[in-house]
Amino acid sequence: MNHKELISAISSKLSISKNEVEQMLDTTISICTDQLKEGITIGFQSFGNFEVRKKEERLSVHPATQIRTLIPPKLVVNFKQSNVLKDKLNEI
Repeated sequence: MNHKELISAISSKLSISKNEVEQMLDTTISICTDQLKEGITIGFQSFGNFEVRKKEERLSVHPATQIRTLIPPKLVVNFKQSNVLKDKLNEI
């Protein structure tokens, strides 16, 4: 599901215009991004948690040329699903 499909699904389920849904979704994503930039974990009950983790610098080797490259440290977003989501996904 992409951005527009999500907007359409929310719009049809809640009977709200697509423009209003798009504004709410974009605002939500913006707020979440700002919180993650500050290092604050974001949790959605029954869904999971998003948190920022630091990946240390590492050495990479190109398999074809064997050239070694140092990859600098960077911040990445990690997602941990909730037990509720895990259970729903594994229902048979």
